[in-house]
Amino acid sequence: MTYVLAIDQGTTSSRAIVFDGDMKIVAVDQQEFTQYFPHSGWVEHDVEEIWDSVVAVVNGALTKAGIGAGDVAAIGITNQRETTVIWDKSTGQAIHKAIVWQDRRTASMCDALKADGHEAMITQKTGLLLDPYFSGTKVKWLLDTVDGARDRAKAGDLAFGTIDSFLIWRLTGGAAHVTDATNAARTMLYNIRDGRWDADICALYDIPMDLLPTVMDCNGDFGTTETFGAPIPILGVAGDQQAATIGQACFEPGMLKSTYGTGCFALLNTGDQLVTSENRLLGTIAYQLDGQVTYALEGSIFIAGAVVQWLRDGLKIIDDASQTAAMAENADPEQQLYLVPAFTGMGAPYWDADCRGAVFGLTRGSGPNEFAKAALQSVGYQTRDLLEAMQADMGGSNDAQLRVDGGMTASDWTMQFLSDVLGAPVDRPTVLETTALGVAWLAGSRAGVYPDQAGFAATWALDKTFDPAMGQTERDGLYAGWKDAVSRTLTKG
Repeated sequence: MTYVLAIDQGTTSSRAIVFDGDMKIVAVDQQEFTQYFPHSGWVEHDVEEIWDSVVAVVNGALTKAGIGAGDVAAIGITNQRETTVIWDKSTGQAIHKAIVWQDRRTASMCDALKADGHEAMITQKTGLLLDPYFSGTKVKWLLDTVDGARDRAKAGDLAFGTIDSFLIWRLTGGAAHVTDATNAARTMLYNIRDGRWDADICALYDIPMDLLPTVMDCNGDFGTTETFGAPIPILGVAGDQQAATIGQACFEPGMLKSTYGTGCFALLNTGDQLVTSENRLLGTIAYQLDGQVTYALEGSIFIAGAVVQWLRDGLKIIDDASQTAAMAENADPEQQLYLVPAFTGMGAPYWDADCRGAVFGLTRGSGPNEFAKAALQSVGYQTRDLLEAMQADMGGSNDAQLRVDGGMTASDWTMQFLSDVLGAPVDRPTVLETTALGVAWLAGSRAGVYPDQAGFAATWALDKTFDPAMGQTERDGLYAGWKDAVSRTLTKG
């Protein structure tokens, strides 16, 4: 059994990727699923659709690879983080649609908790800011809102989990109610200093602790599934951004990766030190292997690739994301549009849940090309926001060299602008599927198929380095325009 299967359950699609014994991709299958927007700022998923999509893509990938479940040594799972599910333990059915990480319905709840002075305690224990992004207030909302939910939770009849937990529960036939340390660290309920669910925070939210899953190492034994025709152990789990950090082999303190998917997430390895950010970044767990915790500073951008989806599905000015680079290239150089994609608020370092998107600099000549350019540039500007905050937290170092991954990195135009606006080199690896690769390595190394951490790091290979070609005056002028546009968009001073 020399194959490893990675399940990559994302915000807009589920994918399964089969890797061979040399960690090379053999087959990929992918399926999109429905996004539900019941109110402004609310985002939901139907977990039955997610489950069906996962089963379908796993079977599809195995078929494309020409193998069966009996040929798979292990499964690794990576998932959209913070997305919150509560389900009935006896039936496995969710009590409500999943509340997605982008969802802002608990903004007023977070504001009330801040006003009562709770944020400092929560940040000290969890590394997180008090924001609707995280799972904790989503859990409280479900228990408060769904009839009888809190009583059923107190009676031990319900289970909470992020998407990894729900999938593992289903895959193991209800035998395992577990998660890994990286997903637990994103719930705003987990004390990342002590490595345990925090009783004080759970009491503050009136969340019964029996609702919570058991927390394991990223390379733990999460149970065995027979869903696909033969027993396969689940031996690796990590939230998508931490999985990408692992897949980029960012194992040394100071190494930095940024993933461009629906959102953009930059993680800086800080080793065994949990850095308390002075610039509204997050302290989090990068990974936990064999009981040893490695921490990270994280900056989270809610809208990156999703802004290109908006060009396609909202404005309908493109048919495919691949069109945007040529459009940006052909945009009128005399126009400088700024698109602030605050469709569900702004993440780091602003953390404004209530602001919404805006476009500045429109003229009568502004058209699809200018919108495409502004959309791609918004990703570069937001990344600079994150890196400047990280550099300030780490003492002002300005020698960033960024490893990038995710769908948007296939665009040379976008990556060149990113390097230009950062004034720093950007490294794109040969394997862009670093999120799936990260959990494949976790599972495969635990199964004895893949090398150890040092051996895996040695396999990282560079595809292309993008070096800055823009002058400092132009770079800083463009970025100053972005900061002005953001300041006009924010609802908070």
